[in-house]
Order: sequence, then structure tokens, then C-alpha cells
Amino acid sequence: MDTAENTIIGHNTSLAEVFRTVGKVAPTDSTVLVTGESGTGKELLVRALHRKSARRDKPFVPINCGAIPRELLESELFGHEKGAFTHAIRTRPGRFEMAEGGTVFLDEIGEMDLLLQVKILRVLQEREIERVGGQGAKRVDVRIIAATNRVLEDEVAAGRFREDLYYRLNVIPLHLPALRERGEDILLLIDYFLNYFSSLKKRPPLQLCEEVRRVLEAYPWPGNVRELENLAERLSILCEGDTVMLEDLPAKILSQVGSVADLPPRVPKAAPAFQTGFSWPCIADLRERSLGLKEYLDTAEEKLLLEALSLSSGIKNQAAEILGIKRTTLIEKLKKRNME
Repeated sequence: MDTAENTIIGHNTSLAEVFRTVGKVAPTDSTVLVTGESGTGKELLVRALHRKSARRDKPFVPINCGAIPRELLESELFGHEKGAFTHAIRTRPGRFEMAEGGTVFLDEIGEMDLLLQVKILRVLQEREIERVGGQGAKRVDVRIIAATNRVLEDEVAAGRFREDLYYRLNVIPLHLPALRERGEDILLLIDYFLNYFSSLKKRPPLQLCEEVRRVLEAYPWPGNVRELENLAERLSILCEGDTVMLEDLPAKILSQVGSVADLPPRVPKAAPAFQTGFSWPCIADLRERSLGLKEYLDTAEEKLLLEALSLSSGIKNQAAEILGIKRTTLIEKLKKRNME
């Protein structure tokens, strides 16, 4: 794992259901609508859908519909012809053409202007676009995934979002729960991010005192996982000891939680296994086996390789399909382990 930003971590049962749905829908071309508050990891989930799809080797093209001025968004999405407007000095393809064969991610689609929503609806229905200033339609082969932090049903009722587009987008709905709804995932995530940022700063992993753990579980996390990640980075820089104490926490968190003495005592829960029998590994698993991260991941990969070969009766093409990798990648991994 190269960065802290490319992973979704959690044991929460709602999140587990999302993961199961991702596994089912990723290989298809179905349109997906991801909802959830800002900072819950919607883009991470969308990127995971693309990585697990048959389009993984084609472009992944994101566009934040709320960050680009409305008058420029149409050109960004569909491109424009030379002379289409004042500054159009050359023909320029849009994001849909750039994503040919891959995935277009329409982030914050709830911010999109109603007139532009009509053109997105056409892409979904006809798989065609028309450049600004163009004279004809151009077919595109892309998968569309959208995300929003708004409640689109309310936006439809208020007349700010087209009902027909909502139903076209909402083929497979995926909702990411807010961090405050994820229970012990809060501590699982803070431990993960503290270890990650501590390793970047080349310092021993930071621990949390019991009072800090109680405070972090009680805090509502309005910024969700993004806010928690930022806190971990701050602590890895500013905390002088090896243990995070109450005085190391920002005043904002302490003031919202109130008196620590009034907080209920923590009752650690065992991390629930997913209904599939799977549970995410944690630092305790590494410590229990006296393994470093590389050794742990190598062991896990070897077990999966052996199982895939067993399920496929040793047929490498089938084993590669089971694992979701190319046959050449499988052969390289087997050679590396002298398993061929």
C-alpha cells in the first residue's frame, strides 16, 4: 500500500454490505450512484469499482461538477470545436472522449445545472455526445459512475434535479455511512492512520491513551474520514511523546465532547466478521503472528494463489480469472515463489 488515500478500512456491517455489492457490480457496466456525506470516501469507492471492472486498463476520468463554473462544465465534459466561443482557438476533446473504453466519474452531480443534466441523460440513453459548437453526435463507450453528498430525492422534489436522470443514475445505489455511525471503525481508522503517518515521519507508532479513545469515539466527526485522517497527520507532527494525551487533541474536539469524566467507559467489541466469513486484518493480527507487513501480505497472497490453483485444478487461465489478474501476472507471482 503506497498511500493512506487508496484504501477503505472498516468492520462496520453497513460498510461490509457496500463491499459485497461492489464485488457484484464492479465487473458489470451498470451505472452506479454513490451517496454519502463529504469525507466518507466516495471517490475511493468509485476508484475501487473501476479497478475491479473489465475497464481497469482503460482511463479513469473524474470530474467535480461542483468545482467547475457552469458555463465551462459543458465544454469540459463534451469538448468543443474551434471557434465555438471566444477563447476556443482549437478543437478540444472533452472528458467523455478522453475516457473512451473506461470510466467517467461525475462527482457532486447534484450541483449540475438542469440544462446540462439533459445532456447527461442523453449520454446515458444513447451513448452519444455532441461537442460544443459541433454539428453531429459522436458515440462514446464509457461507464458512468456518479456521486453526491446531497439527497437527490429531495433535490428532485424541489425541482433542482431531473427525476428521469435520477432514475437513470440510480441503477445500483451505494451509500457510505457517516463515520459517527461506524462505531469501532473510528478507533480502527485512527490507529491505521497514526501508523501510516508515523512511518512517514520515521517515528515510533503513536499510541492513544484510554481517555483519548473515549473522546474520539464520542466526537461526531462532521468531516468524516477525511477529518480523522487530517487529525492523525497533525498528531504525527505535533505530538511530542509516544502516547497521544488529551492535551494533544484540538480544542474543537475537546469542547464538542465536553467533560471526559461524563463519558461512558469504553467496552471494546470484537470486530464482527462479514457474513461471507471474512474480516479485515488489523495490527493485532501482525503482532499475534510476529510478522511485519510485507511478511503478512506475502503469506496472505501465497494462500490465495494456492486456493485459486486448487479451485481451477491447476489451470492458470482460470486461476488468474478467479484472482482478477492477468495470466502473465499470475505466472510471475508463481515463479517468484517457486510455485510453478
